[in-house]
Amino acid sequence: MTDAALLILRSWLGLVMLVHGSNHLRSLEGTAKWFGSIGFKQARLNAIASGFGEVTIGLGLILGLFTSVAVTGLVTVMTIAFIAVHRKAGFFVFNRPDEGWEFVATLAVSGLVLAILGPGRWSIDSALGIDLTGWWGVAFALGGAVLAGVMLGAFWRPSSDH
Repeated sequence: MTDAALLILRSWLGLVMLVHGSNHLRSLEGTAKWFGSIGFKQARLNAIASGFGEVTIGLGLILGLFTSVAVTGLVTVMTIAFIAVHRKAGFFVFNRPDEGWEFVATLAVSGLVLAILGPGRWSIDSALGIDLTGWWGVAFALGGAVLAGVMLGAFWRPSSDH
């Protein structure tokens, strides 16, 4: 049952990221404009990186392929979203205009749980003998938070209202 639960968790997180990233790529100009409006420099580059990154994260999670790396990406993206968009809106996702942080936090925490437990036996990682779970998984997930800080430091210059 644990392997089934991990497959469900990986698949759902992966699907969310895959669809979200696909949407960013499908409306790339709008995504780039929005990134610029919230203070990201080189907004088009960041929109492309975000879209392809989220699609790649999603596929990695669904397949259970390099799961620790995919979780690092998930935590990175959710940390950036929390800091750049959602944190000032409060907890609840229905708070407008930027929505609260309950959703991005739930995705990040779910990723952390997946990093600790691993992808399960029903994954490509398992078939390849890749096991970076437990404290290794925590290290990868926390690495995502650090990477988010580096990316924000390099690209994000918020206005006074963000």
